[in-house]
Amino acid sequence: MENAANAGDNGHNGERAMDDEGAVGARIPGRPDADGSGGGDSGDGGSPDGAELAVTGGRSPDGAELAVPGGAGPDGEEPAVPASDRPSFVRRLLRSRTARAVTAAGLAGALLGAGAIAWRTDTLPLLGPAPCWDSLGDSTVSQLFGDRRIEVDEQSLQSGRQGDGLTYGQCRITSFKDDRALRQVTVNVHQLDGLRGTDARQWPQEFLAAGMVSLGEGLPGMASATRGWLALPQSCTGRGDFSGPTVVDIGMGRAGLDISSELAREDRVALTGALVETANGVIRSFGCSGSYRSPRTLPPVVTWQDTDAAALCGTKGFALPAAYRKELSSTRAGGGGDGPARVCEVGGSDPEPVVRMTTVVDPALAEIFSWDALRSGAPVKGTTGYGKLAGNRSVYRASCQTGPVVFVVEQLRQTDRGGFSLTADLLPGYVAAEAERIGCGPQKVTLPRA
Repeated sequence: MENAANAGDNGHNGERAMDDEGAVGARIPGRPDADGSGGGDSGDGGSPDGAELAVTGGRSPDGAELAVPGGAGPDGEEPAVPASDRPSFVRRLLRSRTARAVTAAGLAGALLGAGAIAWRTDTLPLLGPAPCWDSLGDSTVSQLFGDRRIEVDEQSLQSGRQGDGLTYGQCRITSFKDDRALRQVTVNVHQLDGLRGTDARQWPQEFLAAGMVSLGEGLPGMASATRGWLALPQSCTGRGDFSGPTVVDIGMGRAGLDISSELAREDRVALTGALVETANGVIRSFGCSGSYRSPRTLPPVVTWQDTDAAALCGTKGFALPAAYRKELSSTRAGGGGDGPARVCEVGGSDPEPVVRMTTVVDPALAEIFSWDALRSGAPVKGTTGYGKLAGNRSVYRASCQTGPVVFVVEQLRQTDRGGFSLTADLLPGYVAAEAERIGCGPQKVTLPRA
């Protein structure tokens, strides 16, 4: 199934009131092992960057210690994380404003747990969980869809059909006016693949774009007005070699759709609220405790700016070659800060990027580019790393104090000069300047001889 459908509408329902309690919630221990001990895989039980998220010794992806509500007890011990905060049956029933029209039971059985349900948000409640694995509250659904009739197609959370463990489930919500679909939101829960490189192209194109901002406050994810993703704790999901994190990603409409900043802020807040709620529901469904908290604020909406040729992408020491300065006149950069990645796109007078440059500092997320760094193209050598140069894409992986960091330069369209020479022209300078910015320098990259 596709990551997100392209249905959309122009209805907006105002900003969502984000959780006033602030940053990432309680640390999240893994599921118990067979002997009753802590969960997670034996090699990596921490947050998406490898930091432990268990009740003791937890740290957020940026290295800061996570706060457990209530603080340490008088004896210095951390208080226990509350068990699942899933609402009681009665509470779910009372909070619901949804009346569900269940499709044929035989169809639900044939779909192995994936059923289609429909309701309006102003009808009387009947029995049943909330949308998307009992995750989304009525206020969140209303922010996304208003009071329109909606239908939910929900696949039960489970491992991949082929036993590869890369897919857990999908939930799709569609709103209607009469019989016409107006808006569709699709949520996927899956582990990003690095071993075969299957998630190194399409997923970053949608979910590591310059229009995304870091969620901040220790949340390992990013969001825009049309896309968002949040990594689940490795202590809950586990992670093997050459595998990326298990993520919840959410999509609404066409990726990268340019709309006014005010509408983008409204959609981004609503989408972020749905993303965090769904991630917490998945954590509960996987038998883990604890939760993330919605960010109090998000960075400003990313917009196109005039290119600073002397400090391309706002990175000191990274100059745009003179041959491209007239054509590549616009730049936008998102992410960065304490987030998992920083993305910069450079283009011309139209809003379509010509080149995208990405720095991935989250070690788990960096693994999705393992295949490209090892097997795709001519070899690239560096001070503490290696990579490949192949056509319209170059990837360099460096060993830094925080773990592996990946630098990607990708040319999306031809320049007026023709060809795809930007990747080779920009990679050495980009790696050197970005490595200095994040404290991983010096990095000197040597390209293969022509």
